[in-house]
Amino acid sequence: MAAYRSNLPQLSGGAFLTDGGLETSLIFHHGIELPCFAAFPLVTTEDGREALRTYFKPYLEAARQRQLGFILDTATWRANADWGTKLGYGPGDLAVIQRMSVALACDLRDAFAANDAPIVINGILGPRGDGYRADSRMGSEEAEQYHAPEVEIFSDTAADMVSAMTLTYPEEAIGIVRAARTRGMPVAISFTVETDGRLPSGDTLQEAIRKVDDATGADPIYYMINCAHPKHFESTLATPGPWIDRIRGIRANASALSHAELDAATELDAGDPQDLGRRYRSLRDRLTRLCVLGGCCGTDHRHIVAICESCTPL
Repeated sequence: MAAYRSNLPQLSGGAFLTDGGLETSLIFHHGIELPCFAAFPLVTTEDGREALRTYFKPYLEAARQRQLGFILDTATWRANADWGTKLGYGPGDLAVIQRMSVALACDLRDAFAANDAPIVINGILGPRGDGYRADSRMGSEEAEQYHAPEVEIFSDTAADMVSAMTLTYPEEAIGIVRAARTRGMPVAISFTVETDGRLPSGDTLQEAIRKVDDATGADPIYYMINCAHPKHFESTLATPGPWIDRIRGIRANASALSHAELDAATELDAGDPQDLGRRYRSLRDRLTRLCVLGGCCGTDHRHIVAICESCTPL
């Protein structure tokens, strides 16, 4: 049974941490090969599950030591039909993997739970496409049909919510939100941006949030920005308006490189954790409802600790 689905604690204030860049950490720090940048196959073996436990534990310990809440993601960013097919997994396999991913997250929650530091189980959805490009786009109805099976499975587990990460255009987000609403799942939407602060589709963050809210009756519980360095979107947040208050989470990249440069990189650019922490502090001053603090590509435990030191207590 979901512990917080009907009363998500991050909506009541206070800081909640997340992990950092799962896939980049597993590849570059743990030496694990991830075909198609997919971590979900690890859930199917005990060695893989132990690697995921080892990865998440430092983040959970950091949150518990600081008495902060934690948003604990499933390792399912690539676990949709298209990417599953590329890796040899059918719909039934993916459903089992989603359930196993939630079960693993629940085991970690049981191990690290504290009364003053709630841990929210977050079912992760990724884009149908690459995550860096918007060259193959679905309409909102097609997106709803495409992602509905993933949401359906999460709704039948102990997941407290779902989050769609690294989305590149509004229509896919609209479809995911509608699928989540139909199945009674709270949903957060996280867009990525290019170095000019716009989504790969060309939409500004303000336009993308407005389009999704207008089409869904403002159904997302909040919006996030992920897989971009703060340098890429700091200036876009200077535009005032209610849309700013809809952004409650940041999961930035360690590197200020563009998506194209990161795609071509053969070494990890870990950036400067202390500088990243200071930038989060500056973002917190602009985003008055910011409460979810985490990382994306290239970030690890050092970055999350630096962000904590700069931004908490909120």
